[in-house]
Amino acid sequence: MDINESPLSRTPSLYVVATPMGNLQDITLRALAVLRAVDVVAAEDTRHTKGLLSAHGIAATLMAAHEHNEARAAEQIIGRLAAGEQVAFVSDAGTPGISDPGARLVAAVRAAGHPVVPVPGPSAVVTAMSVAGFVEGGFHFVGFLPPKSGARRSRLEALREGTDVTVFYEAPHRVRDSLRDMAEVLGPDRELVVARELTKRFEEIARLPLGEAQAWLDADSNRERGEFVLLVSGATPVEGLDVEAERVLKLLLAEMPTSAAAKLAAEITGQPKNALYQRALAIKSNAETGL
Repeated sequence: MDINESPLSRTPSLYVVATPMGNLQDITLRALAVLRAVDVVAAEDTRHTKGLLSAHGIAATLMAAHEHNEARAAEQIIGRLAAGEQVAFVSDAGTPGISDPGARLVAAVRAAGHPVVPVPGPSAVVTAMSVAGFVEGGFHFVGFLPPKSGARRSRLEALREGTDVTVFYEAPHRVRDSLRDMAEVLGPDRELVVARELTKRFEEIARLPLGEAQAWLDADSNRERGEFVLLVSGATPVEGLDVEAERVLKLLLAEMPTSAAAKLAAEITGQPKNALYQRALAIKSNAETGL
């Protein structure tokens, strides 16, 4: 596409625009062009977005679209699109709809038959993964855990056997409690990467065993400030068993005795019966002891 061409489609569309997490220079040329060209910018916080636009010399019509008015904002945006206007949507930081408002808005616009166009850019989860140094496997993005410890621990229990890196967002007033629950449920030997205040003045990235997280926080009171991305290494896979065999075994264990589950899992997956049986015993033991 020629840089001098309009960045907008001829068809009125909703543009989901990623914006900087902290450093205002972390915005793409395409995002700036779209924000200049649309008829209205829907924003999670219009005051915050006005500051971003002003920093880049953009004067735009703004409307509020946040978690408390998302349904009503969606109706207004659909009306504007039907009238032939072009609309951009931004959250306070990063990519909208990723643990931020936007998913319901996008779903409503799509259901109304209007195009939704991604304008990619900063994302906290991808930014943190890029500097974490986890070499193998993929990652499982969770976002924010439940605020209450009981529900949080239950969610962590469901994630405990996963072998991929698990990525969480956390707020400063809950980070200590969440890290304590992670260490107790997932195990203190898991590798943890704490990515705090990404792209901002006091950015800090540290890698340490999960069991040392409390001491790391204690070493500097400032470490409990800011927005957090927490990355935890996955469970160590049993040698000889792949992820699919593990999944099948767990499903069968929920319905039948250990030996029968291992035998049937071996027939389904082609994995060694003895390895599956040993893994089944470990899963049962962990469930009984709460580890």
